[in-house]
Amino acid sequence: MVITDPRLPDNPIVFVNDAFCRLSGYERNEILGRNCRFLQGPGTDRDTVRKIREAVEAKQAVQLDLRNYRKNGEPFWNRLLLGPVSGANGEVAYFFASQVDVTLERERLQGLESSNAALTAELADRVRAVEAGESRLLAATAAAELGIWHLDLASRELVASDHCKLNFGRDPRAPFPYEELLEAVHPDDQERMREAVAETVTTGNDYRIEYRIVRPDRQLAWVRIHARLERGAGGEPVRLSGVSQDITHEMLARRRAELLESLEANVYGSLDDPAEIAYRAAEALGRVLDVDRAGYGTIDKRAETITIERDWNASGIHSLAGSLRFRDYGNYIEDLKRGETVVFADARVDPRTRDSADALIAISAQSAVNMPVSEEGNFVSLLYLTHASARPWTPEELALIRDVAHRTRQAVERRRAEQRLRELAASLEQQVRQRTAELMTAEAALRQSQKMEAVGQLTGGLAHDFNNLLAAISGSLELLKRRLHDNPAVGHYVDIGQTATKRAAALTHRLLAFSRQQTLQPSVVDVNVLLGEFQELIRRTIGPQVTLEVVCDTDVWPVHADAGQLENAVLNLCINARDAMPDGGRLVIEAANVSIDARDASVQQMLPGDYVSVCVSDNGDGMTADIIARAFDPFFTTKPLGVGTGLGLSMVYGFARQSGGNARIQSDVGAGTTVCMYLPRHEGEIDVMERVEGRPVEVLDPSRSGETVLVVDDESSVRQLMAAALREIGYRVLEAVDGPSAIRSLQADRSVDLLVTDVGLPGGMNGRQVADAARLLIPTLRVLFVTGYAETAALSQGHLPPGMEVLAKPFELTTLGLRAQTLIRSRLEDPDWPLTP
Repeated sequence: MVITDPRLPDNPIVFVNDAFCRLSGYERNEILGRNCRFLQGPGTDRDTVRKIREAVEAKQAVQLDLRNYRKNGEPFWNRLLLGPVSGANGEVAYFFASQVDVTLERERLQGLESSNAALTAELADRVRAVEAGESRLLAATAAAELGIWHLDLASRELVASDHCKLNFGRDPRAPFPYEELLEAVHPDDQERMREAVAETVTTGNDYRIEYRIVRPDRQLAWVRIHARLERGAGGEPVRLSGVSQDITHEMLARRRAELLESLEANVYGSLDDPAEIAYRAAEALGRVLDVDRAGYGTIDKRAETITIERDWNASGIHSLAGSLRFRDYGNYIEDLKRGETVVFADARVDPRTRDSADALIAISAQSAVNMPVSEEGNFVSLLYLTHASARPWTPEELALIRDVAHRTRQAVERRRAEQRLRELAASLEQQVRQRTAELMTAEAALRQSQKMEAVGQLTGGLAHDFNNLLAAISGSLELLKRRLHDNPAVGHYVDIGQTATKRAAALTHRLLAFSRQQTLQPSVVDVNVLLGEFQELIRRTIGPQVTLEVVCDTDVWPVHADAGQLENAVLNLCINARDAMPDGGRLVIEAANVSIDARDASVQQMLPGDYVSVCVSDNGDGMTADIIARAFDPFFTTKPLGVGTGLGLSMVYGFARQSGGNARIQSDVGAGTTVCMYLPRHEGEIDVMERVEGRPVEVLDPSRSGETVLVVDDESSVRQLMAAALREIGYRVLEAVDGPSAIRSLQADRSVDLLVTDVGLPGGMNGRQVADAARLLIPTLRVLFVTGYAETAALSQGHLPPGMEVLAKPFELTTLGLRAQTLIRSRLEDPDWPLTP
């Protein structure tokens, strides 16, 4: 079958079916857009071609045999039936052509032409007799509204009467191949239809079936098919011959009665939840009418909105539950207010929805019925049905929708009234008990929060002071070791001391993490990339007895956090999970987007908004409720004495809180544990940054340039060590004990290249204020902050201008030297670049 468009230049082909592709040997994309003459060849009769051209120019039908050529060059005889198809304006819109391969017939006719001349007259008489009989049969079946059809099982060629084509919504004048019939069968009924045909062919039993069809105008209909199997001389199945009947009205009436009976018995009369009543009624109606969505909602006439608690949706269609504004989807609200049913078969065509058709199509509502329900003249509720594609609505369907809408409204309001009565009858004692329980829960949560905050302040202060002491100890040991090259025995004890200070520094780092006072270097982090690069280390850490699975959503939002601390937190959680599975198990790391509303945020002590959750789950022993309540407490551990510090989960909790999020534990004894960190979403773009690991730093010889460094720290031991280390590599070093004295030094000597300052200083100025004042005097001055914990307020919440960096105490003096050289080098390479904040 071929359809061409004479309105386009050269009357190109705009549609072909699969049968034509098989006949010609061309693919569909090789055919569309070309004129039919591409099938012609040297053996094509020019006179026949002329007749076709004249028929097209005269816009008349023509039937003839034409010699064409397949794609492989093989000739074949094509019986062409070509006819014009007029549009709504009466002009020819398309030419429809059916084509049948009659090569064998032509070859036989050519061979038998001379011997069959005597039989022509007899054959004509028989044909006329058969045609007369067929005419009488067609008249009888037409009177009974029955269609007649024959299906050749070998060639799958379908011969259908005009009324049969009408049953399927086809033009009686157009061909109706078997492939089109199969495509017309509703997708949910196709398998049942094929099984019934196969059963008849196999057993010889009569073919009897009722199924749904989708007509070309997208109208849903029902047909009843009866047929018998005809066998050949050898008993083999040859064809199916039968009748078709349109039973749409019958089926709709039957299903209407069944639907209303089912609703009364199983929904209106038995369910107590009004939302469930509305949902079940919509679902039943949607399934009966075979639409994509059906729902029931209450109307706010003043706000022009509909509130939907729940709606029924076919597979692949998302829910509209919530509140929607009518005017976002067209200008038909005034019709609904007047109590008029709003029906549109295609949102792109209806003038009320044409301008907002894209919004309707986006919610799978290109076609819809909005059935208003009014009480005492007020528009109070709406039963709606939508379909993702264009679809007409029959008067019978609209009557059924209207009936169900009013019945549902009555049932829903009756149940709501009953519920309100039950709520009013509820005892005050129960309400008091509930309120008391809520207050007790809130009080317990407040006590826990205050406890964690108090412990955090205590541990943070201790860790800060301890870091200053460790900085002095570790620095002294480092300088001592540099001077003991020739005394390995004493150097051995220095190594022991340095190892101990590093372990103590790690402990204070965890204390600062819990107290949310650790020094963070936040950046924009792609969590998926971080976990992907990090999982090999995790595999080595947890060992082969634990199966690792990393599950990340494809579009996980970026976060603004310290990537190193995030890796450390995940590793801590993985180690805890491994320890909970001594005999092996399954460990899952998941990253996903989470939106937290105001209610959940209040419960979780977070701000409402978008977060990224990073969760580590195991199928180990799990935790009891009392252990979960203490799991984030510092130094709390369930491990044996001497195993672990009890600071792993505390560090995770502190890191999440310091990063603007939170951490939560979910666990069931014997089933496993899940620990989740919630980190705020970063709204900006992701910076593509290269990780540099182990890159050597060249040591400059600053003595040749005379660079000057100002060291500011109120801890004299720390200040003296930093100054000694910087002098040792050749810098000129000035010292100050507080902010005012540092400013005086800068005013007296503006040749300073680098300011190294503690953040927490006495004298009324913190380190950041000193740095800002220094930049007014020396705009290109580089600044290195050293701190025992993260004074986030002093450091602008961790966002520093270019040329400023942070170094956390305790640190190796070698690291101090390298950071100083890097900052000074940047100033030497670009001395004129203004770096004012």
